[in-house]
Amino acid sequence: MNNGQFGAALLLTLFAGLATGAGSLIALLSKKTTPRFLSVSLGFSAGVMIFVSLVELFNDARAELSALWGDRMGYLAATGGFFAGMGLIALIDHFVPTEINPHEARSEEAAAYEATGALACAVPSREERCGDGACDVTGDGIGRGRHGASGRGRHRGRRGRPQSSSSALLRTGVLTAIVIALHNFPEGIATFFASMKDLSLGGTIAFAIAIHNIPEGISVSVPVYYATGSRKKAFWLSFASGLSEPVGALLGFLVLQPFLGGPAFGFILAAVAGIMIYISLDELLPSAREFGESHLAMAGLAGGIAVMALSLAFGA
Repeated sequence: MNNGQFGAALLLTLFAGLATGAGSLIALLSKKTTPRFLSVSLGFSAGVMIFVSLVELFNDARAELSALWGDRMGYLAATGGFFAGMGLIALIDHFVPTEINPHEARSEEAAAYEATGALACAVPSREERCGDGACDVTGDGIGRGRHGASGRGRHRGRRGRPQSSSSALLRTGVLTAIVIALHNFPEGIATFFASMKDLSLGGTIAFAIAIHNIPEGISVSVPVYYATGSRKKAFWLSFASGLSEPVGALLGFLVLQPFLGGPAFGFILAAVAGIMIYISLDELLPSAREFGESHLAMAGLAGGIAVMALSLAFGA
């Protein structure tokens, strides 16, 4: 094993995981986060991951296995590995309650962002007001509803929020962080083993996963901030959920290292392709459509595929 490549693969996985913390910072510090931009970005990420999975990873897995077992058996083994990867992350989804599963709750999440102003005006300072009146922010608190200081809108300021509501928001943020940490395990394995195969390929996958980790960081930090009023708590919880990605990579490597010789590595590459296809179709594209119009998601998808196709054409 090349120690340099091992370290680089781990760093790429860490980069992808840290994007969750970056998403938290965007929500907590920026004055405006555009849902349309997130929609295009998530679509782009899905395009990159789908193209890389089907054109690069699956074909590499098939070639590895075919060299050992012949074309027919190699193809069947790669296909089996592909669906095993999909099955792994589907199994994780199955045991996560729907109401806190980020793969299932994007529509509610996007609506919550719009209502609280988390995307329209992120987490504004006490003196700021949203230009369209969607949220009137005064010295009495952040994120008032459309009725401003009267507090008669859907969302009162943090100081005016009932304690039960704050507790529910905190619970939502913490549970979302746990679920995202759980989902980041297979993503970390996917990024790491793709990087062990080819660092340029791993870098591409790490970039795509980092894009999709940004809104996950937002989904953790916003409810925690609105519940506690602490930017530090919101950031660190989001940051910690992203660290499960390199942890997953290390655990996956320790478990699978004895089997990396022979056909195992080809099977792992096929499983990685299956994991990324599942993430793209079950999470990224639905999320992209919820954050914006469907044509924006498709434009991002086409852009991601086109960029990867050109990259492979000129990089070959």
